Amino acid sequence: MVDGAVYSAGDDQVEFSIQSISKAFVYALAIEDAGLEKVLEKIGVEPSGDAFNHLSLHTDSNRPMNPMINAGAITAHSLVVSPTATADERTERILSKLSKLAGRQLRVDEEIYESELATADRNMGLSYMLKAAGIISCDPAEAVKGYVRQCSILVTVRDLAMMAACLCNAGVHPVTGETIIHQNSVRQVLSVMTTCGMYDAAGDWVSNVGFPAKSGVAGGIIGSLPGQVGIATFSPNLDEQGNSTRGIVICERLSREMGLHMMDVSQIARATVRTSIARLRAPHPKDDPDHAHHPDCEQKVVIFNMRGAVRFAGSERLARAVEYEFNAPSDEEPNAGQHADACAVVFSFRDVMSFNDVAKVIIHEVLHRLLSAGLTVIVIDPSAILHWGEDERNDCKVNHPEVVKNEEEARDLIGGRGCSSVASPDSW
Repeated sequence: MVDGAVYSAGDDQVEFSIQSISKAFVYALAIEDAGLEKVLEKIGVEPSGDAFNHLSLHTDSNRPMNPMINAGAITAHSLVVSPTATADERTERILSKLSKLAGRQLRVDEEIYESELATADRNMGLSYMLKAAGIISCDPAEAVKGYVRQCSILVTVRDLAMMAACLCNAGVHPVTGETIIHQNSVRQVLSVMTTCGMYDAAGDWVSNVGFPAKSGVAGGIIGSLPGQVGIATFSPNLDEQGNSTRGIVICERLSREMGLHMMDVSQIARATVRTSIARLRAPHPKDDPDHAHHPDCEQKVVIFNMRGAVRFAGSERLARAVEYEFNAPSDEEPNAGQHADACAVVFSFRDVMSFNDVAKVIIHEVLHRLLSAGLTVIVIDPSAILHWGEDERNDCKVNHPEVVKNEEEARDLIGGRGCSSVASPDSW
């Protein structure tokens, strides 16, 4: 889980070789070391429809079709550290990264490595053809040695579950809180896992299971549902595509019974925003002379509450809700603008878990427009999740919103110390 909780059953401490599951994480390392632009020059992102050990290249550029087939994985390995690095240097970097993801020190099984290297003729042939095509610049034999070595790293199913959880947690380790893979790299990796991770069975997988995944011929499978859960299974029996037969059945059942298909609509965007109206009575003159009004004077406040993980749809819904409350009535919206006479606008982000970058831009623009119109704007943001920094303050030519920690502080700013609620929602 993204909070570090692990649920397991069966032989969860049995070690086995990671094999092709390593391809997803080495692809992320290649992006980190060489940059995404360079990686895309060398490796495509299209599903090949061929077996994992087939030489599938783009006809125009000779690039491997994707990093999840062997030709693409060898190329990705060659981009780790630098093109001039040795197999040992690349393996050391890969082992260090995978160990951080797993949360413990992993190791290479030398017996597996020697056995697989002795039968790596096909991969060696792929590597020399990649060298001839100008795709890799390092020694082809060194690239294969390093690739076979990365596939010989031993893991348990619990290790893989934690590694998958790092991917679904935007590259942040759920237990240590350390950012191990950059968020943009995670997006790229998960995208390719979705379309190519299960080889020529990728279409069936996306349709029936519906979350990014990667398999290995030792019998392991990892799955990662962004923002929710990392999944790992281990069962050595393989199907014709080289994927774990029982692992697929388990993942299909989990997806079906626990609603893990990424195309399932779990929350409608309009549930993210709630608009309410509060009426506040000003304090008695003896309590706050600077803000006091007639004791019977009431002030209207429009409150916008947001909750959950706010993305584009949620922030766009907020922008429309604000427009509805403060724009003039029209033929399409005859009831709009009923609360345009409010003395203040309050945005409560107390129950917001996160904003993505697009949501922050939209919300800052909404705040800027209200402030520019001369309205009093207060933001309840106890965790400083919106990050109203100096750049945003400087962008607002008129003023910046008052940021407070709770409703009481907001009421005091609006009506003065001792301001009381007359008719209000929730804690208002």
